Amino acid sequence: MKSIRFSRSPLLSQPLPTWRRRLVLFVMLGGFAMLIGRAFYLQGINNEFLGDKGRARFERVLDISATRGRITDRHGDLLAVSTPVRSVWAIPEDAELKPREARSLAALLGMDVRELNRKLASDRDFIYLKRQLPPDVTDKIMALNLSGIHQKTEYRRYYPSGEVMAHMVGFTGVDESGQEGVELAFNDKLTGKSGSRRVIKDRRGNVVEDVGSIHPPTEGQDIALALDAKIQYLAYTHLKQALETHHAKAGGVVVLDAQTGEILALVNLPTYNPNNRVRLIGAQLRNRALTDSFEPGSTLKPFTIGLALEEGKVNADTPIQTAPGKLHIGPATISDSHAHGILTVAQVIQKSSNVGAAKIALSMTPDDMHVMFETAGFGVPLKLGFPGEVGGHLRPAKSWRPIEQATMSYGHGISVTLIQLARSYLAFARDGDLPALSLMKQETPPAPGRRLFSEKTAQAVRAMLETVVQPGGTAPLAHIPGYRVAGKTGTAHKVENGRYANKYVASFVGFAPVSKPRLVIAVMVDEPSNGKYYGGEVAAPVFAQVMAGSLRTLGVASDAPLTPLAPLPTDSESVREEM
Repeated sequence: MKSIRFSRSPLLSQPLPTWRRRLVLFVMLGGFAMLIGRAFYLQGINNEFLGDKGRARFERVLDISATRGRITDRHGDLLAVSTPVRSVWAIPEDAELKPREARSLAALLGMDVRELNRKLASDRDFIYLKRQLPPDVTDKIMALNLSGIHQKTEYRRYYPSGEVMAHMVGFTGVDESGQEGVELAFNDKLTGKSGSRRVIKDRRGNVVEDVGSIHPPTEGQDIALALDAKIQYLAYTHLKQALETHHAKAGGVVVLDAQTGEILALVNLPTYNPNNRVRLIGAQLRNRALTDSFEPGSTLKPFTIGLALEEGKVNADTPIQTAPGKLHIGPATISDSHAHGILTVAQVIQKSSNVGAAKIALSMTPDDMHVMFETAGFGVPLKLGFPGEVGGHLRPAKSWRPIEQATMSYGHGISVTLIQLARSYLAFARDGDLPALSLMKQETPPAPGRRLFSEKTAQAVRAMLETVVQPGGTAPLAHIPGYRVAGKTGTAHKVENGRYANKYVASFVGFAPVSKPRLVIAVMVDEPSNGKYYGGEVAAPVFAQVMAGSLRTLGVASDAPLTPLAPLPTDSESVREEM
């Protein structure tokens, strides 16, 4: 068979229809016209488009990090500060590393080379390889001159006081956003606003020229807390020693300025180091003074007595029959561990008689007691801005049975936080006035607070509380040579699964000097288990140590002789209050 060349194919000899030739020609001419028009538009009319595309090849807009505000104590001592660190990042498509280069980079980053390769295999435009590295490490990485590998200056939060201030100051995350404590409560003020700058980069991504700043950064605000670092350290040291001595589970100390309502110290144990949170657990994070409530025990008796004095039901010398040391209310029985017989109202406080307090409470209405407790700040959070702050538990008065009204008179059937308990005693130190607490250093005197008791009533209860730390009271271990001290012990069984367990919370709240109160200190020790558990044995000595050191730190003048009390009996009966 004879072959036919393609050029001589009969099909090619067929003439095209006229309309097809014209259509093809029209389409071709239209295409050329569009290309010419587009070229004219881009190069003549809208020539900025090509300029922008060209500049996009070598110009970049970089973020300028803003520095987070510092946190200081009332004297300007640093509690939290941001220090510059560097982060290493990569553009995966540009990072074509040889095996030797990958191994060197992984070693400097402290990563497994396989993990590094997995990150570089990402289809994202930007990835962090490692953040918050020391400058000397990133300098070594940059010296490798690896394609697609870059560094960025960031900031890392540093806490000079470590675990001593942990629960108050808190900490930030890797992006410097507040996670706990003051860092979280005042995050908006502390956080700055990042700026930006335009730069020219070479093909390897290195900055070769600054074009200019677009938006300058706004630095975060500094915050001066009311905390006194020296007093905080005193509280931390003595509380830690007490927990070790008594084999306790946890504890807390709150120190308030009675004149201003400022929080000078707040310590919780167990605690943590905010600079190293690798093995951090939930129990360490809890700011127990604000997030944990407990039955305060006999520390509430002064409030019951104060209300009775305010209503004219009793006076300091009114006799109360407490014999035979028991009080039956329906099927329940309230007991004193010692049969005291007839006690004056003042002695009910000094000896901490449950029977005496219950009898006085039952002479008043549940509504009046509920209003008094509520005014004292129990049952509602103080709203200091801390995360997880609770208000304790105070049942509505209409649900109180007589036995519940009686037990609440001595701190059972009601729960409070340590910060609430400390604040409530400001009423006795300030002649009945209850100001708001302040985390921030105050430059002006505080506004008058809510009035809990009259001046006369507050001073009468103050005199009773002073007898508690004298011979015959439940807290002679709270005595401080050179200062008049007033306060009240508390010992309460812990509630577990709706029942009272054989575990205790020991507490003491007091103030000094009595002649002109300057400080209020509340101490709580949770589950002491070394044979002693009364507030007068466990919490009162911590109070005395912290109060003595704090008064000397502040230069508060003494108002009593520099003589210690007589030695306690060997059985320590005088430090045991009723439960």
